[in-house]
Amino acid sequence: MVAPEPVVEGAGVHLRRSIGTRRLDNLDPFLLLDHFESASPADYKAGFPYHPHRGIETVTIVRTGEVRHRDSLEHRGTIGAGDIQWMTSGSGIMHEEMPQVRPEGIAGLQLWLNLPAREKMTRPKYRDLQADRLTEAKLGEGANVRVIAGEASGGRLLGPVEGLAVAPKFLDVTLLPGTAFRETVPRGHTAFAYVDHGDLRFGPEQTAVHGPALVVFGDGDIVEASAGTGGGRFLLAAARPLHEPIARYGPFVMNTRAEIEQTLQDLRTGNFIRDEARDE
Repeated sequence: MVAPEPVVEGAGVHLRRSIGTRRLDNLDPFLLLDHFESASPADYKAGFPYHPHRGIETVTIVRTGEVRHRDSLEHRGTIGAGDIQWMTSGSGIMHEEMPQVRPEGIAGLQLWLNLPAREKMTRPKYRDLQADRLTEAKLGEGANVRVIAGEASGGRLLGPVEGLAVAPKFLDVTLLPGTAFRETVPRGHTAFAYVDHGDLRFGPEQTAVHGPALVVFGDGDIVEASAGTGGGRFLLAAARPLHEPIARYGPFVMNTRAEIEQTLQDLRTGNFIRDEARDE
């Protein structure tokens, strides 16, 4: 179990970070996991002004509030509570994400997924996943589950994101008091649960977890969770590890230092943006 660390990113946004720290540099293929949540505008209103990415996928899940975004390929819009932005930076994209000041504040998660070497310089791709596009159902012993990527319940439920090299499985799980959850994950895949809120128990040992907290699972094929009197919410994430070298410099993740140097040279010389993005 990993306790998230407080960090400040962007132009002054206060976050809790679980993956991408000195203690836990990565969980192949997961490179970063940030939890943003505050009702105080001073913690988030400065946002994340225009910045580049190359070699990764970023997944932004908004729980509360609203985030306006735009990028170098003329995408612009707003994602609100329940919506998800899934961006494949590929060969390079510039974008900004600006939380909007609202009475309810802002809350959500952002994950970075590594791209395999063969896909790091592919065309950027953008998915704007509105809440009503996500499959939602009650499973097993009362768990409410939204399928973001991959499948659930033995293939009965499918998410809108599939066909990626690391075969991600992302399930947004809410457990009301007294309910439980049980789901399979492929053996050999990296798997974790990030508990946003609440008090839950995981595994046959009924390990108690108080959110916010990251629970990293060993290799196996079953994830079990249950809620006590307060209930709770967590993101279950699993994906196939790449087992490739990682060269990392801020928002750029490649396989070699030479590729990082080339990325910086591209940025300096105006050759960073190489292709038009695709929408799905």
